Amino acid sequence: MGISPATDREFMQLAMAQAQQAAAAGEVPVGAVVVLAGEVIAAAHNQVITLHDPTAHAEVLAMRQAGQRVGNYRLVDCTLYVTLEPCSMCVGACIHARIKRLVYGASDPKTGAVASVDQLLERDHHNHRVDAQGGVEATACGQMLTDFFAARRLQHKAQQRQDNE
Repeated sequence: MGISPATDREFMQLAMAQAQQAAAAGEVPVGAVVVLAGEVIAAAHNQVITLHDPTAHAEVLAMRQAGQRVGNYRLVDCTLYVTLEPCSMCVGACIHARIKRLVYGASDPKTGAVASVDQLLERDHHNHRVDAQGGVEATACGQMLTDFFAARRLQHKAQQRQDNE
């Protein structure tokens, strides 16, 4: 028995609110929440620029918070919701943390390590299996990224014009 699709969408919307916080801070808009027994125990958004930390992806920050909350680095029975298909670093962290379930929104055709570019969760040598599901609120999650990068390109062009004047 799994979590209902309505609940998946509700938790993904909370992750999307985190992604909006990232965008407001000038970070790539990715958000994540960790859920245990139907309760959000952690929420985070990308902060690689803010924290000057290449590991400060939303997923890693949310798992760090969740570990503190449960008092263990193993997040057994937790579900991680994230707005973008995780990269290889974040997939590895999910495996090491023993995340039970990973639910993501938009696919990442450049660095996605669940289904798009690589399928790290399918490797036989891992000592833990993470159940993964993509595509929850995919359109909305993807649109946030599209809008963010479009605005960034416009800012860059405006800056170039200003520099050339």
